[in-house]
Amino acid sequence: MSRTGLRAPVKLLRPHALADGFTLVELLIVIVTTSLFVTLIMYFTIQYWRFGFALEADLDTLTQRLDAGDFIRDSLGTSSGLISQNSLADTHVLDQDPTAGAGFWLTIHAVPGNTPMPAKGSFTPLLYYQRPSINTSNQVILNGTQPYLDEYVLYLDGNTKSLMVRTLANSGAPANRAHTSCPTAAASAGCPADRTLVSDIASIDTRYFSRNGTTINWMSSVDSITGAYIGPDFPVVEVVELTLNVAKKDTFQTVTTTKSSTVIRIALRNT
Repeated sequence: MSRTGLRAPVKLLRPHALADGFTLVELLIVIVTTSLFVTLIMYFTIQYWRFGFALEADLDTLTQRLDAGDFIRDSLGTSSGLISQNSLADTHVLDQDPTAGAGFWLTIHAVPGNTPMPAKGSFTPLLYYQRPSINTSNQVILNGTQPYLDEYVLYLDGNTKSLMVRTLANSGAPANRAHTSCPTAAASAGCPADRTLVSDIASIDTRYFSRNGTTINWMSSVDSITGAYIGPDFPVVEVVELTLNVAKKDTFQTVTTTKSSTVIRIALRNT
C-alpha cells in the first residue's frame, strides 16, 4: 500500500480496562445521591398529600360552621326566647332531669361558660328555646290570641362529637308543619332523626347579654337546692353568643390538624 493510503492508527485498549467498572467510592456517591433525591421527592409528595387532606378538613369544617350559623340564626333568632327546660314532654330524653320525672331534659340556667364535648355515650344539653308553630301554609298557628309553641333542644352528642338539634312539635297545633325528631337509633318515618349541625366539636362557649350589650349578672341569685349561681335566668336574656370550637383530625393524621372557632351572636325576639 502506498504511503498516501495509510489509515490512521487505532488505539488499542488494554484487555483488563473493560472490566474495571466503578470504584467503591463512585458507587457510594451514586447510591447516596439517588437516595437523597428519592427521599426529597417522597418528602415533598407526602407533604403535598398532607396539605391537601388538611385543606379538605378545613373546607369541610368551614362549610359545616357556616351552615350551622345560618340555621341557628334563623331558628333561634325567630324564637320567642330561651327557656330553662322543655315543657313539651320528650319520649327520648338523653339527659334526664332527676327531679322533673320522665320526659324532661336537665334544667339549665343562663350561666356563661365553656361546655366541653361529653365522653362517648353521654349527652349534654346546651340550650332550649321555643318558636311559634307554623302550619303547612306557612302561617302561625294561634291558640286564641297567642301562638302555639314548638320547642327545640340544642345538645352535644358524645358519640358523634356533634352539635345536634332535637325538635319537639306541639301536638296541639293543628296542621303543624314541625315533626318531633328522635335520636338516630330510634328514628323512623314518623319520627325523623335529630339534625346534625356541626361535627368534630371540641367545646362550645356561651355568653348572655341584654340588648344594649351589657353582660347578664348571672351571680345575682342562687339555686335554693344546689346553691349554684343561676342569675336572673333566661327571661331577661336578649342576646346570646355561641362560640363553636371545632377540632378535626384529617385523613391519615394521628393528631388534630384543624382547629377553628366560629362566633354566633343572635338577638332574641323575647315575647
